[in-house]
Amino acid sequence: MIANSVKQQLRDALGDAVAFDVPLSRHSSLRIGGPADALATPRDRRELARLLALCAEHGVPSFVLGRGFNCLIADAGVDGVVIKLDAFRALERTPEGAVRAEAGVTHASLTRFCVERGLAGLEFGAGIPGVVGGWIAMNAGIGTREVRDVVLEIERIVPGQQESERVPRSALHFEYRALLGLPAGAVILAANFEVEESTSEAVRAEVDRLLALRAGSQPLNVPSCGSVFKNPEGDYAGRLIEAAGLKGERVGGAQISPVHANFIANTGNATATDVLQLMARAQEVVEKEAGVRLEPEVRVVGRLDDRERV
Repeated sequence: MIANSVKQQLRDALGDAVAFDVPLSRHSSLRIGGPADALATPRDRRELARLLALCAEHGVPSFVLGRGFNCLIADAGVDGVVIKLDAFRALERTPEGAVRAEAGVTHASLTRFCVERGLAGLEFGAGIPGVVGGWIAMNAGIGTREVRDVVLEIERIVPGQQESERVPRSALHFEYRALLGLPAGAVILAANFEVEESTSEAVRAEVDRLLALRAGSQPLNVPSCGSVFKNPEGDYAGRLIEAAGLKGERVGGAQISPVHANFIANTGNATATDVLQLMARAQEVVEKEAGVRLEPEVRVVGRLDDRERV
């Protein structure tokens, strides 16, 4: 819990851009999640820098939440300050020809920007939900292309610093569905992406092709968090779960999707505990049947007891 004296400092620094004991289910793609001690939506870099400094000074944990994809928020809620960068939505072409997008830019906006200008190279992001900050943090992508292939540099701010810093691709440590090595408490502000001149028609055709593939193979009409498990080397988590006979399996209000077995859907009243139990069930059965231990891709955030850990 955040001490009352610290809450007052947060109010003084952010005004109505901070609220307390905010349910996070409305900020989660799964529509699941208990309350955050505080939810902050800084309106500019000055407010964000002040927020990070206060958290560091008082030992208050902070966590940046985009659109809530690739996250499972615990039923008991989240300690500290949850930060949303909804105000950070600048999107432009740089003098060098790259595309610069701030962390709060949605993938849909980025795709539309490129289609309208005939800029190729980022089509693989079509239909990947969320925002640019999460896209970078998760090294989002598809089988043939990931963020690490197109990011030129990121801009980040570190607690205690008033000015942001730029980090080139050569100094970034991307792994499968992860960006490692960020300083503690650092927040991704923006990124420059490499693009190539093309035509609107060609970029649109590739975007439409990828969107059609997603629509035909993923459960897009129900709340989910995206892919639940990482694909093991040389195989697919969805195939392993389906082969284990778990497609359609339910725990409470959570269901392994009948459309794609690496998705878990909220059928209406699921809890985080339901999802975690279903994940544990998938891990157990797949390991027994195939000898493969599935590793979660979804990030579990918040207060968990030992029984809920996977």
